[in-house]
Amino acid sequence: MKSKKVLALVCAVAMTFGLTACGNKTTTETKTAQTETTETETADLTGTISMAGSTSMEKLANAAAESFMEKYSGVTVTAEFTGSSAGVEAVLAGGVDIGNSSRALKDDEKGAGVVENIVAIDGIAVVVDPANTVADLTKEQLISIYKGGVKNWSEIGGEDAPIVVVGREAGSGTRGAFEELLEIEDACVYASELDSTGAVIAKVAATPGAIGYVSLDAINDSVTAVKLEGVEATAENIKAGNYFLCRPFVMATRGEISEQSETVQAWFEYLASDEGKEVIAAVGLIVVD
Repeated sequence: MKSKKVLALVCAVAMTFGLTACGNKTTTETKTAQTETTETETADLTGTISMAGSTSMEKLANAAAESFMEKYSGVTVTAEFTGSSAGVEAVLAGGVDIGNSSRALKDDEKGAGVVENIVAIDGIAVVVDPANTVADLTKEQLISIYKGGVKNWSEIGGEDAPIVVVGREAGSGTRGAFEELLEIEDACVYASELDSTGAVIAKVAATPGAIGYVSLDAINDSVTAVKLEGVEATAENIKAGNYFLCRPFVMATRGEISEQSETVQAWFEYLASDEGKEVIAAVGLIVVD
């Protein structure tokens, strides 16, 4: 084994000196040829990619689609945002190429032939209206709020005001992940069940005493993200394993990626490339290594 490593090192050094000896002309010609090949491959790729699913993945899907189409001008990428479960159902039925799911796939979905392709990691932020004085919640307090045990902010150190519990609709990937992580599936007492991330933010922002949960990358100045167990909802804290509300962003396919069209395979190759990872990081998500 040691001799193989030495041989590999010798070969690498020899190749380095060999390329240097060839001079600038050879290096320039090689780079030119590589550039021309890449441009040809980019120009040759054509087709369509259709996606449907998670509203939490809207920012990622749109940003990646725009960047991908700039690189591959002969490809059209479309996306609909209908909820995670609907996206998985659509890809299983053959209605779309990719089903976006902001939760891990269920065993029965995998058993039906849907493949879980994790493209990023997202945090779920717990948000309150800007006037709320509660800045930190324990896991137990959060569970009690959503199960209806704690009904007034004064019970957990806040102002004397009723807690308005806001969440997503049944079938939402965000709701599924939130309830599963807290182990409160089918036990939540909601005042409002809304059908999109944007609707949750708008409701919480406009409702005194409201609390809701949204994708980390969707937070804006209209709401306040509370700390959980003293930890802020940031990508850095999720990477470090300090923030407990996080979930996968899945781009599901019917069958393995290798079984998909050339265009769809190129899409996943792009997301795994340095260029694609920059897009993922730019929308506030955690890159999967």
